[in-house]
Amino acid sequence: MDAAMILQPDRHFYSIAELLAAGLTYYKINKLVSAGRLVKLNNKVYENTAFTGEESDFAFAGVYAPKGIICMMSAARHYGLTTFLPEGVDIAIERNMKISTLPDWPHINLWYFPEKRYSAGVTFSSDGACEFQIYDVEKTVVDILYYRNKVGIEETKEVLNNYLRRKDRDLIKLHRYAATLGCKKILGTYMEVLV
Repeated sequence: MDAAMILQPDRHFYSIAELLAAGLTYYKINKLVSAGRLVKLNNKVYENTAFTGEESDFAFAGVYAPKGIICMMSAARHYGLTTFLPEGVDIAIERNMKISTLPDWPHINLWYFPEKRYSAGVTFSSDGACEFQIYDVEKTVVDILYYRNKVGIEETKEVLNNYLRRKDRDLIKLHRYAATLGCKKILGTYMEVLV
């Protein structure tokens, strides 16, 4: 099988399983790595150097943390809730999950969430370059409130203020998440100050 037929310019990543299923052998895959056509990112995924599409930090994060969910300030930035530019991609994983390899770029900030927090409010979104798992807007706001001391008080206030200005805000959903995830009192305090 000709590697040029397998490595399409609109496809950024290939799993080892996909390459083998397409008819390549480990020997041919290693030859493609030696020739600079593929870059081995970890034990399961290769980057296609012929990729001509738009690159996405979120796509790279998904390669290294396949069960990770975009969270915290990265999610807030995606939703337009902050002007703060995170220095890396914030990814939530469940506390008992292990990530063995992380890239030099993009920097990935791992947040280890308990199961209840990890599984609540997961949705899918896209940045034009890829589709990814991300927490919905209300869950993002509640997580930032809960971890406000790690995120920063000013950043937390900005996120909540911008959320409250949204026409599509769902305050019932916001309060439900706050009650379920242990920050009902904190949300109440912030709402009193800001509203």
